[in-house]
Amino acid sequence: MNSQVIFSSISVNLNSIPILNGTNFKEWKENILITLGCMDLDLALRVEQHASLTDGSTQDEKKYYEKWDRSNRSSLMIIKCGILESFRGAVSDEVTNAKDFLSEIGMLLKDFTSKTYSGKGNIREYIMEMSYNVSRLKTLKIEISEDVLVHIVLNSLPIAFDPFKVRYNCQKEKWSLNELISYCVQEEERMKQNKTESAHLASTSKDKSKKRKRTPIKNEAAKDPVQKKHKEGETTCFFCKKSRHMKKDCTKYHA
Repeated sequence: MNSQVIFSSISVNLNSIPILNGTNFKEWKENILITLGCMDLDLALRVEQHASLTDGSTQDEKKYYEKWDRSNRSSLMIIKCGILESFRGAVSDEVTNAKDFLSEIGMLLKDFTSKTYSGKGNIREYIMEMSYNVSRLKTLKIEISEDVLVHIVLNSLPIAFDPFKVRYNCQKEKWSLNELISYCVQEEERMKQNKTESAHLASTSKDKSKKRKRTPIKNEAAKDPVQKKHKEGETTCFFCKKSRHMKKDCTKYHA
């Protein structure tokens, strides 16, 4: 196979790897493993490094060691090639093993990108924790730009923040991390205030409903001041309904 065909094959394989942007780690890792496997470069990811060669090492051991070393170096280069520029940086001198590098970046990014804000607690502290995780990634010399961090934080907010995220996406200006914290705190306070007011209105409406149900219906007869209970033993005319005389003595009856 000539060098042109080999280069073309490598190019096709590398183009199948999506760029790691901080939110697609699972997809990115799967494509990295598939690509390295198809290129027969995944030995360093499947098998632990053997002991260093010695003067007594056999030819087979030397060939295997060289194959593993090539796999390890190639894997590191391809992994780095598939990282967004804002993440990109020289591989840490302390991490020269491709498998270890993939494991460490996976652990940090998975924890970083899978975090979501529950809506309970303090959003300022939540964002500061996300910022701290970014500083942890710097141990691998992987830089995450502030724009990417803002994007990841916004994506991690719950549905209640959707209108807030829409407003951000509709504007041209980008927020700094401090601006994001300030606006998120204001938005959370606004939502808490609205929730308190809604709960108060619901409670007030419920109380009024209970009072209406408990109010007794008054006797219509009791509302008429003319109708009074007659005193016991008092004579009443059955014709004019007035007291202190009888029907036979009623002037209106005899009129």
